[in-house]
Amino acid sequence: MSSALLIVAFVSATLAIGFLLAGVVALKRRRLLGFASGVTVALLLLTLAALMGTITVATQGYRALTREELAATVEVRPTGAQRFTATFTFPDGRRETFALAGDQIYVDAHILKWKPIANILGLHTAYELDRVGGRYVELESERDSARTLHSLSADKPFDMFSLRRRWSVFAPLLDTEYGSGTFLMADRAATLEVLVSTTGLLIRTIPQP
Repeated sequence: MSSALLIVAFVSATLAIGFLLAGVVALKRRRLLGFASGVTVALLLLTLAALMGTITVATQGYRALTREELAATVEVRPTGAQRFTATFTFPDGRRETFALAGDQIYVDAHILKWKPIANILGLHTAYELDRVGGRYVELESERDSARTLHSLSADKPFDMFSLRRRWSVFAPLLDTEYGSGTFLMADRAATLEVLVSTTGLLIRTIPQP
């Protein structure tokens, strides 16, 4: 995904420089129409390059989604009454452990679905795990007991999920973006799979031998 966008950005920037130089040459020859045309095309190409670069940075951390696939394996271990740890192992080998409070483990994700015109640029449905937290079965406990929430997303200067809401320029490319969450009881030791499909996020328990 990122490679295709970077190529488009690089080609656009290179062409923009070429048109800008052509415009300067036209100005020296007192061809004002040629100068205006060259500068206009150069600005359009630079805008395209900036847009592709912005999308590249904003989608870092997102993984392409084409089917139901494993987003993380989670080892759940109770540590006390309504307390447990969750150790995430991600597909890239990264591991993180979180101390959580509650009866259940809750995980949510951002999912981006692009329009066909964006598919030509290599942009396809993608996801990024966003948060993990503890969840209580009883509503009163959810209101009054300790709350725990941790980030699962990668750090980046800006995020496509928020850029779409703030800037309408992305509307022609992005079909929809939505959040999907799932939860499961965490009252006993278990190994879980966090899966992402085109319909959303789900958790499955891996049977123990």
